[in-house]
Amino acid sequence: MGLSSESPDTGDKPHQCVQCGIHFSKASALKRHHRRHAAVKPFQCEQCEKGFLHASAFKLHQRVHTGEKPFKCEQCGKSFSQASTLNRHQWVHTGQKPFQCNLCGARFSRTFHLQAHRRIHTGEKPFQCPYCLKTFSYASNLKKHQRIHTGEKPYCCEQCGKSFTAATDFKTHRSIHTGEKPFQCAQCRKGFAVASALKRHQVVHTGERPYECDRCGRFFSHASSLKSHQMVHTGERPHRCPQCRMRFSKSSNLKTHLRRHAGEKPYICSICSKTFTTLSEHKRHELVHTDEKPHICFHCGKSFKTASQHHLHQLLHIEEGSLNSVG
Repeated sequence: MGLSSESPDTGDKPHQCVQCGIHFSKASALKRHHRRHAAVKPFQCEQCEKGFLHASAFKLHQRVHTGEKPFKCEQCGKSFSQASTLNRHQWVHTGQKPFQCNLCGARFSRTFHLQAHRRIHTGEKPFQCPYCLKTFSYASNLKKHQRIHTGEKPYCCEQCGKSFTAATDFKTHRSIHTGEKPFQCAQCRKGFAVASALKRHQVVHTGERPYECDRCGRFFSHASSLKSHQMVHTGERPHRCPQCRMRFSKSSNLKTHLRRHAGEKPYICSICSKTFTTLSEHKRHELVHTDEKPHICFHCGKSFKTASQHHLHQLLHIEEGSLNSVG
Protein backbone atom coordinates (compact mmCIF):
# COMPACT_ATOMS: atom_id res chain seq x y z
CA MET A 1 0.00 0.00 0.00
CA GLY A 2 1.44 3.45 -0.92
CA LEU A 3 2.13 6.26 1.51
CA SER A 4 -0.67 8.79 1.89
CA SER A 5 0.06 12.42 1.01
CA GLU A 6 -2.65 13.61 3.40
CA SER A 7 -1.83 15.26 6.75
CA PRO A 8 -1.85 12.99 9.82
CA ASP A 9 -5.15 12.24 11.50
CA THR A 10 -5.92 14.79 14.20
CA GLY A 11 -9.39 13.54 15.07
CA ASP A 12 -8.52 13.34 18.79
CA LYS A 13 -7.13 16.91 18.73
CA PRO A 14 -9.49 18.88 16.48
CA HIS A 15 -8.57 22.34 17.75
CA GLN A 16 -5.60 23.83 15.87
CA CYS A 17 -3.64 27.02 16.56
CA VAL A 18 -3.62 29.11 13.37
CA GLN A 19 -0.30 30.72 14.34
CA CYS A 20 1.92 27.71 15.07
CA GLY A 21 -0.17 24.71 13.96
CA ILE A 22 -0.25 22.90 17.33
CA HIS A 23 -3.41 20.81 17.88
CA PHE A 24 -5.39 20.54 21.12
CA SER A 25 -8.11 18.15 22.28
CA LYS A 26 -10.11 20.90 23.98
CA ALA A 27 -11.09 24.40 22.96
CA SER A 28 -10.21 25.68 26.44
CA ALA A 29 -6.66 24.38 26.04
CA LEU A 30 -6.35 26.16 22.69
CA LYS A 31 -7.68 29.34 24.32
CA ARG A 32 -5.00 29.17 27.04
CA HIS A 33 -2.37 28.52 24.38
CA HIS A 34 -3.42 31.62 22.42
CA ARG A 35 -2.43 33.77 25.41
CA ARG A 36 1.23 32.87 24.83
CA HIS A 37 1.13 34.33 21.34
CA ALA A 38 -0.82 37.41 22.46
CA ALA A 39 1.30 37.85 25.63
CA VAL A 40 -1.97 38.32 27.52
CA LYS A 41 -1.74 37.68 31.28
CA PRO A 42 -5.33 37.91 32.54
CA PHE A 43 -4.60 36.85 36.12
CA GLN A 44 -3.04 39.77 37.97
CA CYS A 45 -1.86 39.88 41.59
CA GLU A 46 -3.44 42.79 43.47
CA GLN A 47 -0.52 43.03 45.88
CA CYS A 48 2.44 43.23 43.49
CA GLU A 49 0.65 43.57 40.10
CA LYS A 50 2.54 40.62 38.62
CA GLY A 51 0.60 38.96 35.77
CA PHE A 52 0.07 35.27 34.98
CA LEU A 53 -1.14 33.29 31.98
CA HIS A 54 -2.89 30.61 33.99
CA ALA A 55 -5.02 30.54 37.14
CA SER A 56 -2.91 27.70 38.58
CA ALA A 57 0.30 29.75 38.37
CA PHE A 58 -1.51 32.73 39.89
CA LYS A 59 -2.72 30.60 42.81
CA LEU A 60 0.82 29.36 43.51
CA HIS A 61 2.16 32.92 43.41
CA GLN A 62 -0.35 34.16 45.99
CA ARG A 63 1.29 31.92 48.59
CA VAL A 64 4.32 34.21 48.42
CA HIS A 65 2.21 36.92 50.03
CA THR A 66 0.04 34.78 52.32
CA GLY A 67 2.90 32.58 53.57
CA GLU A 68 0.71 29.52 53.01
CA LYS A 69 2.68 26.26 52.94
CA PRO A 70 0.19 23.38 52.60
CA PHE A 71 2.70 20.65 51.71
CA LYS A 72 4.36 19.18 54.78
CA CYS A 73 7.25 16.71 55.04
CA GLU A 74 6.19 13.76 57.21
CA GLN A 75 9.75 13.04 58.29
CA CYS A 76 10.93 16.41 59.60
CA GLY A 77 7.76 18.54 59.64
CA LYS A 78 9.12 21.22 57.29
CA SER A 79 6.41 22.85 55.13
CA PHE A 80 6.48 24.04 51.53
CA SER A 81 4.30 26.18 49.26
CA GLN A 82 4.53 23.77 46.28
CA ALA A 83 4.29 19.98 45.96
CA SER A 84 7.30 19.94 43.60
CA THR A 85 9.44 21.68 46.25
CA LEU A 86 8.38 19.11 48.84
CA ASN A 87 9.29 16.29 46.44
CA ARG A 88 12.79 17.73 45.96
CA HIS A 89 13.17 18.24 49.71
CA GLN A 90 12.36 14.59 50.42
CA TRP A 91 15.54 13.59 48.58
CA VAL A 92 17.42 14.96 51.60
CA HIS A 93 15.94 12.12 53.66
CA THR A 94 16.12 9.40 50.99
CA GLY A 95 19.60 10.35 49.77
CA GLN A 96 18.32 10.32 46.19
CA LYS A 97 20.58 12.16 43.73
CA PRO A 98 19.14 11.69 40.24
CA PHE A 99 21.32 14.22 38.40
CA GLN A 100 24.74 12.86 37.41
CA CYS A 101 27.80 14.58 35.93
CA ASN A 102 28.76 12.82 32.69
CA LEU A 103 32.43 13.77 33.15
CA CYS A 104 33.26 12.59 36.67
CA GLY A 105 30.15 10.70 37.81
CA ALA A 106 29.36 13.01 40.75
CA ARG A 107 25.66 13.01 41.60
CA PHE A 108 23.38 15.81 42.77
CA SER A 109 19.85 16.19 44.10
CA ARG A 110 19.16 19.35 42.08
CA THR A 111 19.81 20.35 38.47
CA PHE A 112 21.26 23.75 39.37
CA HIS A 113 23.81 22.06 41.67
CA LEU A 114 24.87 19.89 38.70
CA GLN A 115 25.07 22.95 36.43
CA ALA A 116 27.24 24.76 38.98
CA HIS A 117 29.45 21.64 39.40
CA ARG A 118 30.10 21.43 35.65
CA ARG A 119 31.90 24.77 35.83
CA ILE A 120 34.70 22.98 37.73
CA HIS A 121 35.37 21.02 34.54
CA THR A 122 34.83 23.87 32.05
CA GLY A 123 36.52 26.61 34.09
CA GLU A 124 33.55 28.85 33.31
CA LYS A 125 33.16 31.90 35.57
CA PRO A 126 30.04 33.73 34.35
CA PHE A 127 29.55 36.00 37.37
CA GLN A 128 31.62 39.20 37.20
CA CYS A 129 32.17 41.82 39.89
CA PRO A 130 31.19 45.27 38.56
CA TYR A 131 33.76 46.93 40.86
CA CYS A 132 37.00 45.05 40.09
CA LEU A 133 35.90 42.77 37.19
CA LYS A 134 36.95 39.62 39.07
CA THR A 135 34.93 36.60 37.90
CA PHE A 136 33.34 33.76 39.86
CA SER A 137 31.86 30.33 39.16
CA TYR A 138 28.95 30.84 41.55
CA ALA A 139 26.58 33.76 42.11
CA SER A 140 26.83 33.21 45.88
CA ASN A 141 30.62 33.69 45.76
CA LEU A 142 30.20 36.92 43.80
CA LYS A 143 27.65 38.16 46.35
CA LYS A 144 30.07 37.48 49.23
CA HIS A 145 32.96 39.08 47.32
CA GLN A 146 31.04 42.31 46.61
CA ARG A 147 30.79 42.94 50.35
CA ILE A 148 34.54 43.73 50.27
CA HIS A 149 33.68 46.73 48.08
CA THR A 150 30.37 47.74 49.68
CA GLY A 151 31.45 47.19 53.28
CA GLU A 152 28.22 45.30 53.94
CA LYS A 153 28.32 43.12 57.06
CA PRO A 154 24.93 41.39 57.35
CA TYR A 155 25.83 38.98 60.17
CA CYS A 156 25.70 40.69 63.56
CA CYS A 157 26.64 39.20 66.93
CA GLU A 158 23.86 39.77 69.45
CA GLN A 159 26.27 39.59 72.38
CA CYS A 160 28.94 42.12 71.41
CA GLY A 161 27.49 43.85 68.34
CA LYS A 162 30.35 42.92 66.03
CA SER A 163 29.35 42.43 62.37
CA PHE A 164 30.72 40.08 59.71
CA THR A 165 30.64 39.82 55.93
CA ALA A 166 30.62 36.00 55.87
CA ALA A 167 28.41 33.53 57.75
CA THR A 168 31.41 31.26 58.43
CA ASP A 169 33.33 34.09 60.16
CA PHE A 170 30.23 34.91 62.21
CA LYS A 171 29.82 31.28 63.28
CA THR A 172 33.49 31.09 64.31
CA HIS A 173 33.19 34.34 66.27
CA ARG A 174 30.16 33.14 68.25
CA SER A 175 32.19 30.26 69.63
CA ILE A 176 34.35 32.86 71.45
CA HIS A 177 31.33 33.75 73.60
CA THR A 178 29.89 30.26 73.96
CA GLY A 179 33.14 28.31 74.13
CA GLU A 180 31.40 25.70 72.02
CA LYS A 181 33.70 23.35 70.08
CA PRO A 182 31.47 20.67 68.56
CA PHE A 183 34.05 19.25 66.14
CA GLN A 184 36.38 16.88 67.99
CA CYS A 185 39.52 15.14 66.77
CA ALA A 186 39.13 11.36 67.14
CA GLN A 187 42.83 10.91 67.84
CA CYS A 188 43.65 13.54 70.46
CA ARG A 189 40.14 14.73 71.48
CA LYS A 190 41.01 18.37 70.76
CA GLY A 191 37.87 20.39 70.00
CA PHE A 192 37.26 22.96 67.26
CA ALA A 193 34.58 25.56 66.61
CA VAL A 194 34.32 24.80 62.87
CA ALA A 195 34.72 21.66 60.75
CA SER A 196 37.35 23.28 58.50
CA ALA A 197 39.61 23.88 61.53
CA LEU A 198 39.32 20.21 62.52
CA LYS A 199 40.19 19.13 58.98
CA ARG A 200 43.30 21.31 58.99
CA HIS A 201 44.30 19.97 62.41
CA GLN A 202 44.05 16.30 61.41
CA VAL A 203 47.09 16.69 59.14
CA VAL A 204 49.16 17.01 62.36
CA HIS A 205 48.50 13.32 63.04
CA THR A 206 48.92 12.03 59.47
CA GLY A 207 52.08 14.06 58.80
CA GLU A 208 50.90 14.55 55.24
CA ARG A 209 52.58 17.47 53.41
CA PRO A 210 51.68 17.23 49.73
CA TYR A 211 52.41 20.86 48.76
CA GLU A 212 56.01 21.57 47.74
CA CYS A 213 57.64 24.96 47.21
CA ASP A 214 59.33 24.93 43.79
CA ARG A 215 61.98 27.40 44.98
CA CYS A 216 63.32 25.89 48.18
CA GLY A 217 61.81 22.40 48.23
CA ARG A 218 60.00 22.90 51.53
CA PHE A 219 56.76 20.93 51.97
CA PHE A 220 53.47 22.12 53.46
CA SER A 221 50.33 20.42 54.69
CA HIS A 222 47.97 23.01 53.20
CA ALA A 223 47.85 24.86 49.86
CA SER A 224 47.19 28.12 51.71
CA SER A 225 50.35 27.61 53.80
CA LEU A 226 52.41 27.10 50.63
CA LYS A 227 50.90 30.21 49.06
CA SER A 228 51.75 32.29 52.14
CA HIS A 229 55.28 30.82 52.25
CA GLN A 230 55.97 31.70 48.61
CA MET A 231 55.58 35.37 49.50
CA VAL A 232 58.82 35.00 51.50
CA HIS A 233 60.58 34.47 48.17
CA THR A 234 58.65 37.09 46.19
CA GLY A 235 58.47 39.72 48.96
CA GLU A 236 54.82 40.16 48.06
CA ARG A 237 52.57 41.85 50.63
CA PRO A 238 49.17 42.20 48.96
CA HIS A 239 47.11 43.03 52.05
CA ARG A 240 47.23 46.74 52.89
CA CYS A 241 45.83 48.53 55.93
CA PRO A 242 43.43 51.28 54.77
CA GLN A 243 44.28 53.39 57.83
CA CYS A 244 48.07 53.42 58.09
CA ARG A 245 49.08 51.82 54.75
CA MET A 246 51.08 49.04 56.41
CA ARG A 247 51.22 45.94 54.21
CA PHE A 248 50.99 42.26 55.13
CA SER A 249 51.61 38.98 53.38
CA LYS A 250 48.62 37.31 55.06
CA SER A 251 45.04 38.53 55.31
CA SER A 252 44.90 37.12 58.86
CA ASN A 253 47.79 39.38 59.90
CA LEU A 254 45.99 42.40 58.45
CA LYS A 255 42.81 41.37 60.28
CA THR A 256 44.71 41.23 63.59
CA HIS A 257 46.38 44.57 62.83
CA LEU A 258 43.01 46.25 62.16
CA ARG A 259 41.85 45.20 65.62
CA ARG A 260 44.65 47.30 67.12
CA HIS A 261 43.35 50.40 65.29
CA ALA A 262 39.80 49.68 66.43
CA GLY A 263 40.86 48.84 69.99
CA GLU A 264 38.99 45.58 69.59
CA LYS A 265 39.83 42.76 72.00
CA PRO A 266 37.53 39.81 71.24
CA TYR A 267 39.37 37.18 73.30
CA ILE A 268 38.25 37.13 76.95
CA CYS A 269 39.92 35.26 79.79
CA SER A 270 37.32 33.04 81.43
CA ILE A 271 39.02 33.39 84.82
CA CYS A 272 39.79 37.12 85.22
CA SER A 273 37.83 38.61 82.27
CA LYS A 274 40.93 40.35 80.87
CA THR A 275 40.61 40.92 77.11
CA PHE A 276 43.13 40.43 74.28
CA THR A 277 43.54 41.41 70.66
CA THR A 278 44.93 38.08 69.46
CA LEU A 279 44.30 34.45 70.29
CA SER A 280 48.03 33.87 70.94
CA GLU A 281 48.09 36.68 73.55
CA HIS A 282 45.00 35.16 75.16
CA LYS A 283 46.61 31.69 75.31
CA ARG A 284 49.85 33.05 76.81
CA HIS A 285 47.87 34.91 79.47
CA GLU A 286 45.86 31.84 80.48
CA LEU A 287 49.09 30.13 81.53
CA VAL A 288 49.32 32.70 84.35
CA HIS A 289 46.33 31.02 85.97
CA THR A 290 47.65 27.47 85.52
CA ASP A 291 50.84 25.58 86.36
CA GLU A 292 51.23 24.49 82.75
CA LYS A 293 54.71 24.96 81.24
CA PRO A 294 54.49 23.62 77.69
CA HIS A 295 57.93 24.79 76.44
CA ILE A 296 60.60 22.24 77.44
CA CYS A 297 64.36 22.65 77.04
CA PHE A 298 65.80 19.60 75.25
CA HIS A 299 69.22 20.21 76.89
CA CYS A 300 68.27 20.05 80.57
CA GLY A 301 64.53 19.28 80.65
CA LYS A 302 63.56 22.54 82.36
CA SER A 303 60.11 23.80 81.32
CA PHE A 304 58.76 27.32 80.72
CA LYS A 305 55.39 28.97 80.37
CA THR A 306 56.25 31.07 77.30
CA ALA A 307 58.26 30.55 74.13
CA SER A 308 60.25 33.74 74.81
CA GLN A 309 61.36 32.47 78.25
CA HIS A 310 62.32 29.16 76.66
CA HIS A 311 64.34 30.95 73.98
CA LEU A 312 66.24 33.10 76.52
CA HIS A 313 67.04 29.98 78.54
CA GLN A 314 68.44 28.19 75.49
CA LEU A 315 70.83 31.09 74.89
CA LEU A 316 72.46 30.22 78.26
CA HIS A 317 73.26 26.73 76.97
CA ILE A 318 74.66 28.20 73.77
CA GLU A 319 76.88 30.61 75.74
CA GLU A 320 78.04 27.79 78.03
CA GLY A 321 78.88 25.70 74.99
CA SER A 322 80.93 28.49 73.42
CA LEU A 323 82.80 29.14 76.72
CA ASN A 324 83.63 25.43 77.08
CA SER A 325 84.94 25.31 73.54
CA VAL A 326 87.20 28.32 74.24
CA GLY A 327 88.45 26.72 77.52
